[in-house]
Amino acid sequence: MVNLPDSDFGLFYYCLEWAIRIGALIAVPFRRTPAATRAWLLLIFFLPVPGLILFWIIGSPRFPEWRRARFGELDPWFGGIAARLLPHAPSPDPDRAPIVDLAAKLGKMPATGGNRVDLIFDYIVAIDRLVADINAARHSVRILVYIFADDAVGRRVADALGAAVKRGVTVQVIYDPVGSRPWRKGMEAMLRAAGVELCAALPFRWIRGRTRRDMRNHRKLFVIDGVIGHVGSQNIVARDFKPGIVNQELVARVTGPVVAELEALVRADWYMETHRLPEGPVVIPEPAGEAVTQLLPSGSNYPLEGFKTLLVWQLHQARSHVMLVTPYFIPDDDLVDAMRTAVVRGVKVDLIVSKPVDQWLVHAAQASYYAELMAAGIGIHAHRPEFVHAKTVSIDGRLAVVGSSNVDMRSFELNEEASLLIYDAETVAAVELVQRRFMARAETLDRETWRARPLYRKVAENVARMVGSLL
Repeated sequence: MVNLPDSDFGLFYYCLEWAIRIGALIAVPFRRTPAATRAWLLLIFFLPVPGLILFWIIGSPRFPEWRRARFGELDPWFGGIAARLLPHAPSPDPDRAPIVDLAAKLGKMPATGGNRVDLIFDYIVAIDRLVADINAARHSVRILVYIFADDAVGRRVADALGAAVKRGVTVQVIYDPVGSRPWRKGMEAMLRAAGVELCAALPFRWIRGRTRRDMRNHRKLFVIDGVIGHVGSQNIVARDFKPGIVNQELVARVTGPVVAELEALVRADWYMETHRLPEGPVVIPEPAGEAVTQLLPSGSNYPLEGFKTLLVWQLHQARSHVMLVTPYFIPDDDLVDAMRTAVVRGVKVDLIVSKPVDQWLVHAAQASYYAELMAAGIGIHAHRPEFVHAKTVSIDGRLAVVGSSNVDMRSFELNEEASLLIYDAETVAAVELVQRRFMARAETLDRETWRARPLYRKVAENVARMVGSLL
């Protein structure tokens, strides 16, 4: 027998909770992964009213209609740039053709030959190269970054940008207001004083189509004169901006035709926020090397989950070895199954994460996967002493990825990301060499030792995993 509340308010609240629960069964599953659906339904079942409020704030993984329409306006423009890149298409290769075609359909960018890729894994050197490139700029500098701080590193870059403005160079910076929040006021004042054009990416709106505060532009792209590009994981902030954490990054400095794709993406993001494209055509740079590369943008406006779709498919295609380097690893069932199946087929799969912890809840959710991965034969390596913030993948010596996307549900479903796909054997080998450097500085987790960890840690990890789809 059901005991109903005695008061009118109690009865109203009781009915409201059940209405919310029943409504959630109808509304929550739409356009969400099974993991996200389970997490939301569990939360709303136990805490209907707080769960509904949280769902209203961050429950929709889609942009508002006006933003999707604006992105659609760019289709002919992207198509024109892709057509102009056709003379720089790489020589036909039946092995990479399916990857190239899928990536082009997912991200609107073709593969190009004639590129040069310089990998930079030294944090200070990466900033030095960026500042040097800005100091040599003659026409334009466009920066799209998640974090732009007003600390010593940020001031150094800002000084170079200000000097470029005085030389008559067009300088535009798109920053993420959530990623840059601790430094935003000082950073904006600093860059405006330098004469830089500023634009906030994905500002939170209460009207004209609400945008989730946790759907962020996580890209890190720096383009100078349309002929030099930097793509990777590094923000414009001191490497030790978090107490006790020293970041280890990986940046690809690229020259050649692929830089037109980086330039196009930064301009497109400027258009998304301002509804105007920067003046002047996108220049197609002359060949600068032998590397074959392709930019893969991903985000809520693109079909499917671009980076994840490509990664899962290529894990199923792997034949010898796979290395994944990521600071945050919260996979879905498809990715875990692909990794486990690869090992069964005889593929060596290594996952390189960080031993230092910068976000305890995320780390606990991530650690909850380690036991089953190790049981499947996947090597897990905890990098130390730096926090490995680099995001890179290599598969069979035929494909490498360097970019901003983590191997987690947030990067797959919520964030705007950019990944550089690399196909030529020489550059892929260079990426693998960097990955092996990371592995050499890592502690390989032992399965039996891991199983013996304290019970309270196992419980905390399992609880964190339940909400992992919301992280």
